[in-house]
Amino acid sequence: MTENELFAKYRETRDVKLRNEIVERYYYVAEILAKKFVGRGVEYDDLLQIASLALMKGVERFDESKGVRFTTYITPTIAGEIKNYFRDSSRLVHLPRRVAEVKSAARQAAADIAAETGRPASVGEIASRIGESEETVIRAMEAGGVVSLDKPVKEGETASLADLLADGEEAYERLEERDEVASAIETLSDDEKKMVSLRFGEALSQSETARRMGVSQMYISRMERKVLQKLKENIKKSIAEG
Repeated sequence: MTENELFAKYRETRDVKLRNEIVERYYYVAEILAKKFVGRGVEYDDLLQIASLALMKGVERFDESKGVRFTTYITPTIAGEIKNYFRDSSRLVHLPRRVAEVKSAARQAAADIAAETGRPASVGEIASRIGESEETVIRAMEAGGVVSLDKPVKEGETASLADLLADGEEAYERLEERDEVASAIETLSDDEKKMVSLRFGEALSQSETARRMGVSQMYISRMERKVLQKLKENIKKSIAEG
C-alpha cells in the first residue's frame, strides 16, 4: 500500500491498528530527530517521547491530498516540538538518579502503550513493561512533591524556581528568601499554581503537564511563559515596595 493510500484509508476509517502501523513505519524519523538534539541537557528517552507524541499528532493531522510527502511534513513538525521544549521549559527539580531513571522509563512506556492500544496506559501495564513494581512506578511518577522555591534540591546545583526568575538585577538577590517567591506564587490562579506544581515540583514535561491538566502542550507553553513573567513582575514590585 502506497503512502497516499495508507493515509487516505486511515482518514476514512480512523482504525487504531492502521494508525499504529503508520506510526511504526515512520518511527525512525522520531528516533533520528531525538538523537539530533542529544547533549543539550535532556535525556534521549525524554526527547524520543516528545518526538513520538509529535509523530502521533502529525499522523492525525496529515492530509495526503495536499500533495506533500509525509516525511517532508513531519520532519519540521517534530523538530519544532523539540525546539519548543528546549525554549519553553527548564528542568528545575533534579531527582535522585534511580528515581529519575524509573520516571523516564515509565513515561516512555506510557507513550508506547498508548500508541499500541489507542488508550492511556494503566499503572499496572507500565510497571509490567519496565519490570518495576506498581508502587515504585507511582512513587517515581509523583516524585518532586512540593515546589522548591528558595534553594537547590542538590548541593551545588541551581535548581530552584527562584534561580529561574532571577535575572541578574541587584534587587533579585533577595529571591533566595523564600517568602518573596511564595508570596508571588499566591497571586497566581488555581490553574497557574497547578501548572507550576506539575512542571517545577514534579518536573514533568510540558506534554505530560498538558495531559494531566486536560489541555494542549501549546497552551501549557504559553501559560508557562506568562506565569514566569508574572512572577518576575510581582516579585520586583514586592521588593520595590519593601
